[in-house]
Amino acid sequence: MADQFDFTGRRALVTGAASGIGAAVARWLDDHGIAHLVLVDRDTEALEVLELACSCERVTGDVADPVLWERIAGLSPLDHAVINAGISAGAPIANCDFAEWRQVMAVNLDGAFLSLQAAMRAIPGAGSVVVTASVSGLKAEPGTAAYGASKAALIQLAKVAAKEGAPRSLRVNAIAPGGVDTPIWDQTPFFRDLVAQHGGNRGAALKAMAEMATPLGRYATAEEVAAQAGFLLSDAAATITGAVLVSDGGYSL
Repeated sequence: MADQFDFTGRRALVTGAASGIGAAVARWLDDHGIAHLVLVDRDTEALEVLELACSCERVTGDVADPVLWERIAGLSPLDHAVINAGISAGAPIANCDFAEWRQVMAVNLDGAFLSLQAAMRAIPGAGSVVVTASVSGLKAEPGTAAYGASKAALIQLAKVAAKEGAPRSLRVNAIAPGGVDTPIWDQTPFFRDLVAQHGGNRGAALKAMAEMATPLGRYATAEEVAAQAGFLLSDAAATITGAVLVSDGGYSL
């Protein structure tokens, strides 16, 4: 029986690949035989030091910049894509700065649209795409308007893409993690405050937050989410499209 997790000879795009879930996805694909990766991120240094055995094209740029996608349009054909680049911000609606709102939408939604558009054009036939959404796109919490709205829109975008891609066996799914131990937490003021309350111990702050927020009492690692995304990309998920895999430790229950 063929190995349904064998990506030998295939090519994939990963955005937001320099750290967190994106880097973990790149490593997971590398471990499962991917032949070539197109890695996109704004962090040139972190992108360059990502150690992989496969052939790689490392592209520095802003996913929300259409010029970036004009630059890398010639890197097709692709078999898979992981649309993962994103940023976080938090503020009550009444206090949310419009510039911050636009920045979140630019990266999380405009950038995802441009990335997805490029991927769908570069995958000539059957293939698979995973977009990194968030449980924030499914469950409302105070202070998450920009981030939550961007991820809710991304979930709908993935579903539309799934319906458009289905006639040529192009599958598109979303993964909606809850808390994941990635650098995105360090961008949020409330988490920085929590770290300070725990004497600067980031691990203790993350553990305390997870115990309060999830029935399982823990957050995921980037590697766990990468493996879940890998499943959705793989032949093992051959009949799954337009789905949202919620991976939140029970937070949304």
